[in-house]
Amino acid sequence: MTSSNYKLTDKDFNQINRRSLFGFQLGWNYERMQGSGYLYTILPQLRKIYGDDTPELKQMMKTHTQFFNTSNFFNTIITGIDLSVEENEGIKGEETVTGLKTGLMGSFAAIGDSIFAALIPAIFGAIAANMASKGNPIGILIWIVAQMAVNVFRWKQLKVAYKQGVSLVTNMQSQLSALTDAATLMGVFMVGALVATMINVNIAWAPKIGSVPLNMQNYMDMILPKLLPALIVGAIYWLLGKKHMTSTRAIFIVLIVSVALSALGVIAKG
Repeated sequence: MTSSNYKLTDKDFNQINRRSLFGFQLGWNYERMQGSGYLYTILPQLRKIYGDDTPELKQMMKTHTQFFNTSNFFNTIITGIDLSVEENEGIKGEETVTGLKTGLMGSFAAIGDSIFAALIPAIFGAIAANMASKGNPIGILIWIVAQMAVNVFRWKQLKVAYKQGVSLVTNMQSQLSALTDAATLMGVFMVGALVATMINVNIAWAPKIGSVPLNMQNYMDMILPKLLPALIVGAIYWLLGKKHMTSTRAIFIVLIVSVALSALGVIAKG
């Protein structure tokens, strides 16, 4: 069998996208991770390409249940390229498909998760939280619109990858690099903005020289505005780099130290 007579339709693409959005992670396990979920996503299309209960179908089912792990936000790009190859080459494309999945899943995991699972939630979550803290309900609308846009992107990319096929890998290389660099820069910018706007701590301690109290917070602001929040973030970042230190432990350390310093009158809410 060299190629299939079956050509995927919009109904197939919609079915794959639904299965990807709602079932891709349901079979996750520590041995093969997303392998079974990947097979579940495209199984109806494999049956149409190879036929029911054929040796070719059984062979490709075994191939697709092997180890696979990538970003949920980019997985249908790999799926689209995979199905394009299988539709054109049939069982002879097995080696190509295996190589594509192995070669792309790692890089797509890093790019997809860093942008869509870390940077976008951090950026739009911070905007929404900041606006909500000021009583502005528009923040939640911004968050909803951002998440809807991400899901539209996930829905559309499958058909684009299918049409482009293997050539998409080389075509996307420079665009993905530029997108990653831009998102990283924006993420760093937003982290800096979050430090200045979301961490409200001032120095309450005011030693006296004679009868004149010294406003330590004012002196620190003269050196660098929001210096204390920046120092706190730097200290937490340093803590998280220590062995056996977890984010949960760091949170408890911050709580205990904050309560103690506040009780002693050293710090106060900004």
